[in-house]
Amino acid sequence: MNKPSMPSLMGVFAHPDDESLLAGGVLAQHHAAGARTAVVTATWAPTSHRAPELADALNVLGAGAPRLLGYADARNPASAPDGTVRLVDAPLDEAVGRLVAHIREVRPDIVIGHDALGQLTGHPDHRRAHQITLLAVEAAGLPHLYPDAGEPWQPSALYAATHSESGMGQLGSLLQSVGKTLLAVPDAYVSTVVDVSPWAAVKWKAICAHRSEVARERPLPGLLARMPKAERDEIIRTESFTRLSPGPAPGDPHRLAA
Repeated sequence: MNKPSMPSLMGVFAHPDDESLLAGGVLAQHHAAGARTAVVTATWAPTSHRAPELADALNVLGAGAPRLLGYADARNPASAPDGTVRLVDAPLDEAVGRLVAHIREVRPDIVIGHDALGQLTGHPDHRRAHQITLLAVEAAGLPHLYPDAGEPWQPSALYAATHSESGMGQLGSLLQSVGKTLLAVPDAYVSTVVDVSPWAAVKWKAICAHRSEVARERPLPGLLARMPKAERDEIIRTESFTRLSPGPAPGDPHRLAA
């Protein structure tokens, strides 16, 4: 059996649709190259209406079945109909342990998560997911931490999906048009910019699978759905990342490296 030409990939994101918007292109790219891919989603319960939408999006991207930590969205009580605690209120050690179990089960070469700003809008769930991912990626490789969460596994690299000050383009004005604040990182903070044009159609199909968000006016899927296709393609064809560990990125600066 031929070895995949790209490393295996796990995305860790706060909400259903974050995976498609922030890393749908690289998830599709790695899947197309024969690499294993998976996505962990921190909020929204399996019984919520967004869980089947997430399943459809991951099926489009080739990223397997949903892996839900099951916490509630900080801003939406309906995200956890059974009254589960919000992600931002969950005990840190508990949340890290849940994610460690997924990392050890999937054994990815690369983990992708949110940046420290919580993406452009600074959503508190994004920031909390970033913090949990940082801790879990390190803890997953240490046998004395969370010994009941599976055999230790150390990913080779952790990347944060991000947006640079000069790279926002039309996305910035699109979000500002509905009153959203923009938080971008300095250009020098971005280590990797991936042109995902060959997988843009797959990425857009995955975004559209989040039907309840496409139907709303203010969420990004809905905003993108009302744009002319050429302008939308310009926004979704590029994905930017910052390599957070274990040091300077080796090799090609235009693709993720383990």
